[in-house]
Amino acid sequence: MSAKRLILPWLAVLLDEAFGDPPNRWHPVAWLGTAIARVERGVRTGNPGRDFWAGLGVWLGGVALVGTLAKLITTILQKIHQSVGMVAEATLLKLSLSPRGLRQAALAVEAALKEGDLPKARLELAWHLVSRDTQTLDEGQVAGATIESVAENASDGILAPLIYYTLGGLPLVWMYRFANTLDSMWGYHNERYEWLGKSAACLDDLLNWLPARFTAFLLVVAAALRGENARQALRILRRDARTTASPNAGYPMSAVAGALGVELEKVGQYRLGRGLTAPKTGDIRRSVRLMQTTVFLGLGLLSLLSLGLPRHPRRR
Repeated sequence: MSAKRLILPWLAVLLDEAFGDPPNRWHPVAWLGTAIARVERGVRTGNPGRDFWAGLGVWLGGVALVGTLAKLITTILQKIHQSVGMVAEATLLKLSLSPRGLRQAALAVEAALKEGDLPKARLELAWHLVSRDTQTLDEGQVAGATIESVAENASDGILAPLIYYTLGGLPLVWMYRFANTLDSMWGYHNERYEWLGKSAACLDDLLNWLPARFTAFLLVVAAALRGENARQALRILRRDARTTASPNAGYPMSAVAGALGVELEKVGQYRLGRGLTAPKTGDIRRSVRLMQTTVFLGLGLLSLLSLGLPRHPRRR
């Protein structure tokens, strides 16, 4: 089992690079989002107490259902021809992460900014990377928000699934992916989701505690390898990581801010790297390169970890 978990993450990332994401109608994460939207219509009442327990019940039931389904699929794959089974499992792992999609989304914003088309850059940013209102952002703020998204998604969109695969295989990956999708849809502090999404938000924070810190550490190392400012990345990480409302997002974002020497600000909420220069269009590509190096560093470290995990005894 440990040998398989050594090889499959690399294969999954290679498959992602080769083929990218399928259309939403064929994507399991999109299916999860559709299912969650339908469930919401049946469970949300507007009563704080009832919505809280309904939200917790959806989280527990969804995690259990998705984990059981992934375990069933894994069991079936193990009975198929070894090579076919490994490719199929790598494909299912690949569908839980998207380094190629993240890179392309960030570079699409960069391309629009280089063309001088700020409205298009704002649209690309809002469509692919952030949930905030982008209509009033200037060029530096668009570049900064893109860099923030690259850093944060390196954690919860790429390295977190790889960590959970190493620890528990496909069932744990897709349990995490369901929890993360539920948080992305319900985890807001507003009248509609304050209570319905409270469990999803808190439990997603718990699940991302380790990946966020692991990613931040690797970003500092990647900065040193890429010729960026690793010492400053570590300093800003220590100083600013806890200044965001999220207990996790500030870690990778502050590390990137320090590494690139830029100030990342979400107006009215946080300023990471206070006193550094404003982000520029070219800093987006630098953040993408840091993300790519970080992912490969993570793959390497997780490969070493997988070698130390106990093998499951074979049934006779």
